[in-house]
Amino acid sequence: MPSDPNAADPADLLAAWLRLSLTPGLGDAGQRALLAAFGLPDQVLAAGRAALARVVGDRLAATVLDADREAAVAAHLAWASEADHHILTLADATYPGQLLTMADPPTVLFAKGRLDVLEHRALAMVGARSATAQGIDNARAFAAALSGAGLTVVSGLALGIDAAAHEGALDGEGGTIAVIGTGADRIYPSRNQALARRIAREGLILTEFPLGTPARRHHFPKRNRLIAGLARGVLVVEAAIGSGSLITARLAAEQGREVFAIPGSIHSPLSRGCHRLIREGAKLVESAGDVLEELAWTRPGAVAPAVAEPVPADGAAQSVLEALGFDPVDLDTLLQRSGLTPDSLSAILLTMELDGHVARLPGGRFQRIQ
Repeated sequence: MPSDPNAADPADLLAAWLRLSLTPGLGDAGQRALLAAFGLPDQVLAAGRAALARVVGDRLAATVLDADREAAVAAHLAWASEADHHILTLADATYPGQLLTMADPPTVLFAKGRLDVLEHRALAMVGARSATAQGIDNARAFAAALSGAGLTVVSGLALGIDAAAHEGALDGEGGTIAVIGTGADRIYPSRNQALARRIAREGLILTEFPLGTPARRHHFPKRNRLIAGLARGVLVVEAAIGSGSLITARLAAEQGREVFAIPGSIHSPLSRGCHRLIREGAKLVESAGDVLEELAWTRPGAVAPAVAEPVPADGAAQSVLEALGFDPVDLDTLLQRSGLTPDSLSAILLTMELDGHVARLPGGRFQRIQ
């Protein structure tokens, strides 16, 4: 069939979406109100000032019609013309369906990488930036197992648990989505530049913030609602009381998603947030299989254990592991428990640390890595 000569050009429609979304001061709520009243953005922009003012007030109506943002629109269109760069609008079939169940979905999303991962079922994984060695290992192992079972792992590209979750997920076929709190042309934190580039190649980076937007404190709670919204549930690996991860868990619960938490040492401040979530009804999990079972994930195939037990090289190493237990221990306590001389214990700990069985923590403490 011949194309409709009256049909709007897709590039013009996208430019209209950008003009609306880049209107200073309008915000998501204002954009949605105008779209609900007038239809698509080109219809909003064609409406008169008086009509717009009845929805968003006269000042914002004037800004919608008069603000000069053509240079910004052109810059975003140029960015979207590059390979694996995408701008998704509420009207696109590729817009994440999970976000449409939220009360406040972004009108426009900016993405780098593989859009097909948005079609997968997903689980969010979040936790402390200043995570313990055990928490990092748990996050990486859980993510690898969940991704290996076909779930996409969603996180926020922060240091600590987020980064470990992305790394583990990239090793499985489910892949990963990083939801960031800056523009898609920026990487924050800078220490995760190599990881971000890998995610852009093998997974997806997603943001609602326009190009050039720097990291600002208030962006991250807003970002967290998208992490929760994209997933069927949220797994909190480590979190202190007051952590942003607890905000993500609360948002997930409010959106009807499952909340999971990994318990930890009663002596660790980074376990207290998880323990609070469990007391409030979050599902306690000890393996990736627990998560898959709760989600009724029936994809065939074995799931690797989430935490691998270390295999010490000899009996002396085994006795030190038993003396360590599963909580951080200082050297004096370990000497008392093990009965070894300081030189012997130090040599065994060094070997075990190099083999990946023990982690050295701040303050001269040591912790067994499962």
